[in-house]
Amino acid sequence: MSKKPVIVFEGIEGSGKSFHIANVAKYLKKKKINFIKVREPGGCINSEKIRKLILNRKSNFNRTTDLLLYLSARNENIEQLKKFYKNKVILIDRFIDSTIAYQHYGFGVNLKLINFINNFILKDFTVDYTFLNIVNKKNMIKRLKIRKSLNRYDKFNNNFYQKVQKGFLKLANKNKKKYKIIDSNLDIKHNKNKIIKVIDGLL
Repeated sequence: MSKKPVIVFEGIEGSGKSFHIANVAKYLKKKKINFIKVREPGGCINSEKIRKLILNRKSNFNRTTDLLLYLSARNENIEQLKKFYKNKVILIDRFIDSTIAYQHYGFGVNLKLINFINNFILKDFTVDYTFLNIVNKKNMIKRLKIRKSLNRYDKFNNNFYQKVQKGFLKLANKNKKKYKIIDSNLDIKHNKNKIIKVIDGLL
């Protein structure tokens, strides 16, 4: 394991992934460990422009167009990330697994197409560890209701989110050594401590 790993936080809407990645960033800053934190879609200036287009509530893209926009945002962002690869800890809020879970398991886009383009973009850039945050229907709905604003991906039906979450779990179960499943229905302090303990081990 690299001492400057790439660590990803995954999960459906309302699963707590963004909260936990922010907490880890705060922890690394306190420990004076160099890191960079980005989100997908987003990160660099061009990726953030594409993010606004994808998540706009008025957008209504074909599922393949959606995929290509996500991967376009990644392509813009990855060149920036490669500059820090192995030199800084890289924290990513959503990455490869989100593309597969949402676009393949959720929308039914061909997995070979996703993998082909993704591998072309990433080349030797690999993820060292992934935290998969899971959430039940009740808590997901409760958390989405208190958000100040909802984007297009916050407004699908529950059946869609369940398909996506099952997709995430399939990916995690294929490579258990590099995944930690975080049950975000449990006490948040308990999960914070669990994640930090794993982070210490990775570093």
